[in-house]
Amino acid sequence: MSKLKSSTQADKVAKTVLIIADLHLVANETGKNQLFEKFCNQAQSADQLFILGDLFNTWLGDDLSSPYYAQTISLLKALSDKTEVLVMTGNRDFLLAKMFVKQTGCKLIGSPYLLEVHKYQYVLTHGDELCTDDESYQQMKSILQHPITKAIFVHLPKKWRLKFSGQLRQKSINAQRAKTREIMDVNPQAVNELMKKYPNADLIHGHTHRLNTHNEKKFTRYVLGDWSETQGNAIEITDKLNWLKIS
Repeated sequence: MSKLKSSTQADKVAKTVLIIADLHLVANETGKNQLFEKFCNQAQSADQLFILGDLFNTWLGDDLSSPYYAQTISLLKALSDKTEVLVMTGNRDFLLAKMFVKQTGCKLIGSPYLLEVHKYQYVLTHGDELCTDDESYQQMKSILQHPITKAIFVHLPKKWRLKFSGQLRQKSINAQRAKTREIMDVNPQAVNELMKKYPNADLIHGHTHRLNTHNEKKFTRYVLGDWSETQGNAIEITDKLNWLKIS
């Protein structure tokens, strides 16, 4: 992995796209927030930044979570003034909505998203929808992320939302302990079915936290990893694709 280019180096490239996922930011995690701030400052030299879900560890509605993440909101606003920032929601922050967009200047995008840059095409997605072997997770997702459920939840009193979120998170942690590593990874058939719709593209996703490059028969699958307190990772696309180490 190479390190993020300086603005002077990046200016020599016609177009630069950065892609990250799964930062799982928490306001009191100083190291990771400082790492993200450093990344945002450097990312101002890019043309676009795609965030493929789970930027935040939890998001319980714009009204409740925006004040908690005030520093991150400010960083994104400063970045979006210079770089187009496109945000895809993940399984932790699927309640990002209009207030977040207004405060940050970011754009919310759907999944899958077809990115065309230079002569290349990439299908972008968070990745959890490809983990079809995890049936209990998919069932829970279909309930929690249903438009009616989301509309009801964001109108609940704040203390109820906080309590329910804590209970749900603990239930998820307990469930994961009983699941195998294979069940929580993407299903090859689900991946292939998605990519049949995009015969000339490669795939970039997150969610599984299993940083890797998989060379399949007809496409390449790039898996973004999660971020720690001291290190992150990103994909940079210019006239080619590079992995970046963020530290």
